[in-house]
Amino acid sequence: MIKLINEIKYDLNFIRTHTLQPQWYKVFKVFMILAFIIGYYFVLGLLKTIIFFTLFFVLSFIVHMVYRVKTNRFSRSWLDFVIVEEENQIRAESIGRFYYMAIILNIIISLLIGQVLI
Repeated sequence: MIKLINEIKYDLNFIRTHTLQPQWYKVFKVFMILAFIIGYYFVLGLLKTIIFFTLFFVLSFIVHMVYRVKTNRFSRSWLDFVIVEEENQIRAESIGRFYYMAIILNIIISLLIGQVLI
């Protein structure tokens, strides 16, 4: 259990400190997701919102874990995740097309399944 908590802390630290997105966007997307979920709730109801959010969270967690494993805990380049070494320090430089396409696909799958189930 302690190892799991340490790994979660590692990921949270990476998310907080990475430079793949501007700091303002990291904050903005939290509000963007909350606004979407609240709007979804008011338009389609609680059950569909829970289904959508749960599916989206699970699918996004899978994308996160794939990138985490393939990049060796975000320390090597893979696909559209680019790592550069400067002055004996490793930093993430970019993430792009494949990652964001996976997130959009997660949204579409979550929307479709949420609509079909109920």
